[in-house]
Amino acid sequence: MADKKKSKNCEDLEEIRKAKKQWEEETLEPHVKKYPEREEEFISTSSVPVKRIYTPDDIPDFDYLRDLGFPSQYPYTRGVQSTMYRGRIWTMRQFAGMGTAEESNQRYKFLLANGQTGLSVAFHLPTLFGRDSDHPYALGEVGKLGVAIDTLKDMEILFDGIPLDKVTTSMTINAPASILLAMYMVTAEKQGVPADKIGGTIQNDLLKEYQAQKSWILAPKPSLRIITDIIEYATDNIPRWNTISISGYHIREAGSTAVQELAFTLMNGLEYVKWGVERGLDVDSFAPRLSFFFNSHNDIFEEVAKYRAARRIWAREMKERFGAEKDRSLWMRFHTQTAGCSLTAQQPTVNVVRTAYQALAAVLGGTQSLHTNSMDEALCLPTEDAVRVALRTQQVLAHESGVPNTIDPLAGSYYVEALTNQMEEETYKYFDKVEALGGVIPAIEKGFFQREIAEASYRYQREIEQKRRIIVGVNEYVLEGEDISIPVLKIDPDVERKQVERLQKVRSERDSSKVKDALDGLRKASEGNENVMPWVVKAVRAYASIGEIMDVWRDVFGEWDEPKIF
Repeated sequence: MADKKKSKNCEDLEEIRKAKKQWEEETLEPHVKKYPEREEEFISTSSVPVKRIYTPDDIPDFDYLRDLGFPSQYPYTRGVQSTMYRGRIWTMRQFAGMGTAEESNQRYKFLLANGQTGLSVAFHLPTLFGRDSDHPYALGEVGKLGVAIDTLKDMEILFDGIPLDKVTTSMTINAPASILLAMYMVTAEKQGVPADKIGGTIQNDLLKEYQAQKSWILAPKPSLRIITDIIEYATDNIPRWNTISISGYHIREAGSTAVQELAFTLMNGLEYVKWGVERGLDVDSFAPRLSFFFNSHNDIFEEVAKYRAARRIWAREMKERFGAEKDRSLWMRFHTQTAGCSLTAQQPTVNVVRTAYQALAAVLGGTQSLHTNSMDEALCLPTEDAVRVALRTQQVLAHESGVPNTIDPLAGSYYVEALTNQMEEETYKYFDKVEALGGVIPAIEKGFFQREIAEASYRYQREIEQKRRIIVGVNEYVLEGEDISIPVLKIDPDVERKQVERLQKVRSERDSSKVKDALDGLRKASEGNENVMPWVVKAVRAYASIGEIMDVWRDVFGEWDEPKIF
């Protein structure tokens, strides 16, 4: 029976090839001679050529059950939930944070009052780099690109009046992720919410920092050791917490192609799983709490194919490489953010349109949660009005567009299925290249990922400069003498003074002996093989600062300098 079916499929494909050739000769060529196609390259956002038309011949070996299947069934190409958005709309999780903890607390309450369904915390640069607000390196940066968090006191204020058993919170933090997770957990306890009742995510993805975003502190191996400690601790103590948000977003923001974003993100995820398994953890005990974070760029179909290929590859690798047995260990659950790098300072209101189409791609691709960028983010931190429009974009998509009414609406499209297969094939080629270099960490140390991203970014910029790629308002449809008249958010310079004063007050009022005991214990654990998380929690409870905790690790492990590439 199978041979008959295969034979019939071959016959069908041969008929299609003949019909296509006849169409090209008799219909297409005369039309193109009379009405030539536009004089531009037809390429995706990633500079991949796009064919004029796609047919079953572009997916000749397509097997519905093997390659597509049904939602919530292996290989999960069509989604991880049986009914997807027919059962529950994606979580609307707008990234926010600015100035002091009090100001960000008010922004969170504003977003929740306007229909947001999850919180996402942006931290200022000193926190991202493990420095306190009174450190010389923090001068002029306090509260500018996110909220200032130095001690547990700031975290208590940040979530004051927000019940942490009723919301889930994502925190975009990497090198000091263990500290911020401990602060959140202790803050919840002070609200009367036990650790096993809180839900959320820490980004905690250091591998992509070395590859793209560059906010590392320690070298890769000690960073991976601490990440594995977090996974082990959270598996036992914070079971609803996603211990890593394996992030392709920043890889794409740095200039990668869609395939590079997909391949590098998956390789990073598999590396974290390897470290957990080598620690002796049962893969099914921690893999269900790994999540992902992807970019959604301008090319709708390329993005949709990326998400579908991601689910399929992850499920296969977890099942065949690591022997995972639980369905949830095979699921790729991911958050999506629209592409910040696509937003323009020129004609910023056009960014509303870009964001809407990018959000559409994320939903067509089956995201679990979504952040839509505000139109003013190429100029400043978002104003409340801009944030409201960004959130309303998601709400219109959810309730007016009709897109969530059916599961995987683009499935079966010859173009989408061919792109999905192509994404998968190119991803495995990258897997082979990195394996030949010795794995993810040796490839980072040799500058492989950094070089690949830099070259893709350069190629994209050259295409814009040569007008091979049109960016509305930038190299075409430009307004002469444009006046950018939208309101911009400015952070009060007095924020730094207030934050430093609070930090100094906390230091003067805390029990210094408890801080010293906790930091000494953390140092000994870090120098040995003991899990560091209980000592991080103890230090946080004593109101040790982020800078003080990170300085212990700086002393023990040293800071890392990346290799120079040319």
